[in-house]
Order: sequence, then C-alpha cells, then structure tokens
Amino acid sequence: MPRTQQSTAVQLNHTVVHATDRQLSADFLATILGLVPGAPFGPFLPVDLGNGVTLDFYEMRDEPIQPQHYAFLVPDEQFDTMIARLDAVGVTYYADPHHTEPGRINRLFGGRGAYFDDPDGHNMEIMTRPYARP
Repeated sequence: MPRTQQSTAVQLNHTVVHATDRQLSADFLATILGLVPGAPFGPFLPVDLGNGVTLDFYEMRDEPIQPQHYAFLVPDEQFDTMIARLDAVGVTYYADPHHTEPGRINRLFGGRGAYFDDPDGHNMEIMTRPYARP
C-alpha cells in the first residue's frame, strides 16, 4: 500500500496501560517521573506526559496483564532524581531491558538510561537521549 503525504503530522495522542489497580499503577509511574495523575476519564486514569500524550491506566482484574514496554525521554537534569525516587520506593532499576544488570544505568547514544518494572510488570524505561535511527 503506498504512503501518502499528509498536510499534518501524525501524532500519538494516548495509549491504554492495563493494570490490576489503575490508581496504584498511575500513582507509581507519576511519582517516578515527577508528574501527577489526572482526573478519571470514564474507566481510565490518565497520566499526562509533557508532549500531549497520555497514558490511560485501565483496570483489568479478570485477565492476566500482558507486560508491555514503555520508554520515556526525560530531561538529563531530572534523571538522577528519578533514580533516587526508584531507590526511595525500593524498586530495582537495571542498565538493560532484560534486567540482568541491577543497580546500574546505561550510557547509550551519549545519554543515560535505566529500566524498571511497574507494579504489573510493565518494563518501563527512562532515557536522556533518543535512540539513534538510521
């Protein structure tokens, strides 16, 4: 199927994050990132990111949660604070996505990054530089 030129750029607006407890999961991520969850919107509890995208936490108690990966580009000057928040709540962070290097960060693409699990096992990533694309 051929691609067509559009007059406006396509942007991600929101995505749903499945959780066994939407409040717990939204509060956890918001705390680590230095954000505040928004007001409930129907069955969703949004966490508004700085670029107009929301993560809409949705409770699924009757089905197992399928872990996903969510990566956040964060300001370099806030990275150490986020790592300190992970330490403060007793969450181990890792230098790699497979969680084999606990308590370490990576230095990919000239920045810093770390991976950690949220309460439902979603693999969260914070990074200060976007990945290089060809």
